[in-house]
Amino acid sequence: MPALSTTGSATTTATSSLALLNHEKPASKLLSSLSNPVKFPLNFKTVKNRKLSIEAKSATSSSNLSTTNAVSAFSAPSSLKSRLQNGETLYGIFLLSFSPTVAEIAGLSGYDFAVVDMEHGPGGITDALHCLRALAATQTPGILRLPESSPKWAKKALDLGPQGIMFPMIESPKMARKAVSYCRFPPEGIRGSAHTVVRASGYGIDEGYLSNYADELLIMCQVESEEGVKKAEEISAVDGVDCVQMGPLDLSASMGYLWDPGHKKVREMMREAEKGVLEGGAYLCGFAKPHDGPINLKTRGYHMVSGTVDLGLFRNAAVDDVRKFKMSLIQGFDDEVGGSKDGDEKYWSE
Repeated sequence: MPALSTTGSATTTATSSLALLNHEKPASKLLSSLSNPVKFPLNFKTVKNRKLSIEAKSATSSSNLSTTNAVSAFSAPSSLKSRLQNGETLYGIFLLSFSPTVAEIAGLSGYDFAVVDMEHGPGGITDALHCLRALAATQTPGILRLPESSPKWAKKALDLGPQGIMFPMIESPKMARKAVSYCRFPPEGIRGSAHTVVRASGYGIDEGYLSNYADELLIMCQVESEEGVKKAEEISAVDGVDCVQMGPLDLSASMGYLWDPGHKKVREMMREAEKGVLEGGAYLCGFAKPHDGPINLKTRGYHMVSGTVDLGLFRNAAVDDVRKFKMSLIQGFDDEVGGSKDGDEKYWSE
């Protein structure tokens, strides 16, 4: 499970680092964010012949918007898979609330992807569908994390049409190959077929679905145990595995450090896994943490970074809001005793 930022300051750090994870935005998002600052370039060496350098992009000015830009805003954005192949580093969020409204806000905020988490969130397939629709309205790719690695869950999730699917607790290349088979129609796999009527194929309207689905779907296997780390390179090398997602919290728990994911031994195990994934050839994905921010992950070869979770963001904001109010009451009482004239307005004017 994700080891995401759990304090207000950590969340702020992860969010502020987003400006440095330079990437190209879909045109629709540019239209709604013309005041965004210029992105800063970050160039890194090639790893396993995979180009990591990212060119600096300037925010589009309103004076340069053309009819072509406006039209392209309604076209489909580049897929996650193609953006990774182009060397981009993508920044995302985990959604555990299963609120379509929150999903829509996340998409409008500019995240490159959102993971709808059916492993730890309370929602199921129907709830995930509502979130995917909300994300689609903002042209933000959705990834579904399954509750378990099984053909039943994979089939139901894939029929909804996410851009990516994440399999938890993969501990061997055999398990990885099974996961890939759940995503492929026969004879390449064992996925059940209802492509003529499901959302993934536009309810049968997309005639090219069967020809393109394998090229567009991002298959992600999660390594989150000591056993998985030992097999990380082999898992990464499995044909069809596009990404390996690190799971630092479950990994730390499997090592006996549930309450200390930043322990030296856990970090060493993480480095071993990261090296194996990069050697195997899959894209490395992971979670920003208070002791290991987004930029640190990027410098170690991560291509997909999740910086926070929706429930954590709301929790931090709610706790901080209550704290401010209570502090304002204390401050107001002190000011009243001391004769202050402006203390009562401090909280409300912030």
